[in-house]
Amino acid sequence: MKMSKLAVMAVGVFLCCALPAFAEPSSVSFSGQGLAGGLGMGLAIIGAGIGFGKIGGSALDGMARQPEVAPQIQVAMLIIAAMLEGATLAAVVLSFVIGNKAPF
Repeated sequence: MKMSKLAVMAVGVFLCCALPAFAEPSSVSFSGQGLAGGLGMGLAIIGAGIGFGKIGGSALDGMARQPEVAPQIQVAMLIIAAMLEGATLAAVVLSFVIGNKAPF
């Protein structure tokens, strides 16, 4: 019961805060594409941060266990990080294009 009351209050606050966005329809665009673009960018950045953390942590663990292969681990880590960065950049650009309603 408490959760439903909290959900109703949250929706009410959201609607009250969203009223200025509906004040002048010619200058404000409230669309699902903009929301999808913003969520896509945020999720891409969060995923990249988690990926970089896992890459760095695993590489440091491997280097600590076997210091003699540290240069090979470092090269592999940099290659994987570059590939992750490219995929993240592509996801952010695609989300930006979708969010701005740009034609493909």
